[in-house]
Amino acid sequence: MNSIDRYAVFGQPINHSKSPQIHTFFAQQTRQNLIYQAKEVGADIFTVSANEFFSKGGKGLNCTVPLKELAFQFADKLTPRAKFAKAVNTLVLQSDGSILGDNTDGCGLVRDLMINHQITLKEKRILILGAGGASRGIIDPIMQHSPEKIVIANRTVEKSIALAIEFQDLGMIKGCGFKDLVQQQFDLILNATSASLSNQLPPLVDNLLAENGCCYDLAYANEPTAFVRWGLENKALKSLDGLGMLIEQAAEAFYSWRGIRPNTENIINLFHEGTI
Repeated sequence: MNSIDRYAVFGQPINHSKSPQIHTFFAQQTRQNLIYQAKEVGADIFTVSANEFFSKGGKGLNCTVPLKELAFQFADKLTPRAKFAKAVNTLVLQSDGSILGDNTDGCGLVRDLMINHQITLKEKRILILGAGGASRGIIDPIMQHSPEKIVIANRTVEKSIALAIEFQDLGMIKGCGFKDLVQQQFDLILNATSASLSNQLPPLVDNLLAENGCCYDLAYANEPTAFVRWGLENKALKSLDGLGMLIEQAAEAFYSWRGIRPNTENIINLFHEGTI
């Protein structure tokens, strides 16, 4: 009888995580013999817990809040996109015993936007709300699709400007404060702040969204987030939450671990229908 490969997601809090359901679905769909569990792991015990997991035969880990920067430090090697993000959400055991760190968040977002929702990025004016780790992980994957520009808005202006300067070699990227967005319009607005977790909105000025523009909240919830509602109220062509991004980044991690890419359409539909 073949042994069952073990995977897990570490984070704190973790009880809300949909990742075990998603990866179990992927395993069944692709006929992979594995088990995936969620484990409550705080920053203070991450390194010890990760070492123990891999020493006992674990094959791969996902890392969520507040562990992505620690996972970046933990990895022996890094993919280019993890280096750009300076954060890791996927750890992969290599054949030589080393640990590869990857960041699948940005490509998960891009796949959800472009494939699942047919939202183009080329020559679009894109606004990213927030200048934290979530924003850092999505800038490079977006810039690979040649938008006209990215503007990063943040409460602390210095932080958004510093992030824009860090990525300036990729193209037209600017940082500013929320009040500096007056008289600007965007084709796509991405909420990468944590405001939705407390059902709040960033301080958005009027007329930000261009005609036929779209809104996307990297957060997700059982009910529409405050930002998704704001998008609808401002006549967005589409106003979406981050459930699809969650599933697409999980599929990318699954591919890194198993060498097979699961089909995401069915599970996205099942979640939207409330079946799982």
